Amino acid sequence: MEETEKTMEDFIKELHEVKEKALLGGGQDKIDKEHAKGKLTARERIDLLLDPGSFREWGMLVGHVVGAPGDGIIIGWGTIEGRKVCIFAHDTTVFGGSQGYKHGRKLYKIHELALTMGVPIICLHDSPGARVIRPEIAGMDDPYRVDDEKHAGVVFNINTRCSGVIPQISGVMGSCTGGSVYSPALTDFIFMVDGISHMCITGPRVIKSILSEDISLEDLAGSRVHATVSGCADFRMKTEQECMQEIKALLRYLPSNWKEKPPYVNTGDDPGRYVDALEGIVPTKTTRPYDMHRVIKEIVDNGEFLEVKAGFAREIVVGFGRLDGNVVGFVGNNPAVLAGSMSINSSDKQARFIRFCDAFNIPLVLLVDSPGYLPGKDEEYGGIIRHGAKVLYALAEATVPRVAILMRKIYGGATIGMGIMPGFGTDFVYAWPTAEIGPMGAAQAVKLIYRKEIASAENPEEFEAQKTKEYRDLYVNAINRTSDCTWISECIEPRDTRRYLVNTLGLLKNKDLGPLPQRKHGNIPL
Repeated sequence: MEETEKTMEDFIKELHEVKEKALLGGGQDKIDKEHAKGKLTARERIDLLLDPGSFREWGMLVGHVVGAPGDGIIIGWGTIEGRKVCIFAHDTTVFGGSQGYKHGRKLYKIHELALTMGVPIICLHDSPGARVIRPEIAGMDDPYRVDDEKHAGVVFNINTRCSGVIPQISGVMGSCTGGSVYSPALTDFIFMVDGISHMCITGPRVIKSILSEDISLEDLAGSRVHATVSGCADFRMKTEQECMQEIKALLRYLPSNWKEKPPYVNTGDDPGRYVDALEGIVPTKTTRPYDMHRVIKEIVDNGEFLEVKAGFAREIVVGFGRLDGNVVGFVGNNPAVLAGSMSINSSDKQARFIRFCDAFNIPLVLLVDSPGYLPGKDEEYGGIIRHGAKVLYALAEATVPRVAILMRKIYGGATIGMGIMPGFGTDFVYAWPTAEIGPMGAAQAVKLIYRKEIASAENPEEFEAQKTKEYRDLYVNAINRTSDCTWISECIEPRDTRRYLVNTLGLLKNKDLGPLPQRKHGNIPL
């Protein structure tokens, strides 16, 4: 019997049917199971993040013939608030989101596309890693089949190629273990969600079998741990919906690639605005604590500040704000935590943020108020020398405009750790009249220098107080230091801080250091 020839209408009908089925991934029952866990599906996440109707998918029908549409990953491109981005989301309704060959090939493809087009890539991770295939179906999709060099096993290579070229933003939306955690770790920012996000190299069962140690997945690998202890997570959110909104908020501060400037926004905040509140926020006594967040929010346009790693190494504050509509990266010591001392963890946090800003043309403002490096055996044994050197490397390497505000004190090695000493590339250093600068505080210096004289004085307390005042006025006080210290640009009133920052960054807008020394790359002390 002669086969009836299909019409174009028949083919289109078949295509629609296949695509409708593919949109359900592994089927409605598996979608329901994800919802029962309190999780969204991959497509729901993409829809939440992208502008309505903007998503264009690549490879939707991969694997559909064997009942595995998309092969456990959805990739494509769209827009977020009108800006083009590439995106992928692991689909846990198909093979649990595990990585087979075709899955990995798609994963590599979307990174290549983002790199080629010069647009940010959003990575929504929810994968246990490499797929384990039953022997009877191994021929269908062998996860270790490698026909070329572009597969899931080397997505770390394309992550590294993208680094510093386009922003890479990861949302860990489920439990990622083993090799699947290294890809987000190579990206610029990691978002995690309470209760559903987990990252670990070895899970609780392996730890139990090898070390006989009982620990829950949440206590080992949850969002709280990575946002406050390990420092792996940059943002910790309560819900997936909140997570998608925060990813959008972050993108507003970032350029699409390293060749562009960050997006300008007319915020309506007066660039010449005085900030009278600063005098009340910052105590003049150098040992009294205050919250650096309050200072930053008074300075930036409309009080809007997006903090990065807010729960980790809280003795330093880093994040994004705007001054006169232009994006600025802020780095500020926080005297409310560890007196604002510099530490192993704060050094890693600071260096990482500085290098990101420098890679993507974001000027830096340093708000300086630190007694120095945190003392103690734990810090020395932990390698504070090596970690602190990362900050020095990042500061010396950075070429973006950089302005420091010396607010209250800076002693000893912190003067280089916060980049205010000449030679580290900070373009302008402004000092408040309350600022103290020196190898140590005046009180500590006097105790050291006049130890014998204090002990033998008729009135030791009076003698010590007098010498402390003399030392502070002569060697530490910023007003007097500017008399013979050319690297302090000017001594300013706290209320003038915003006005000086806006004006100075405007001057530095087209800063160009010219050709840098040729080399393959530097060797940062990791």
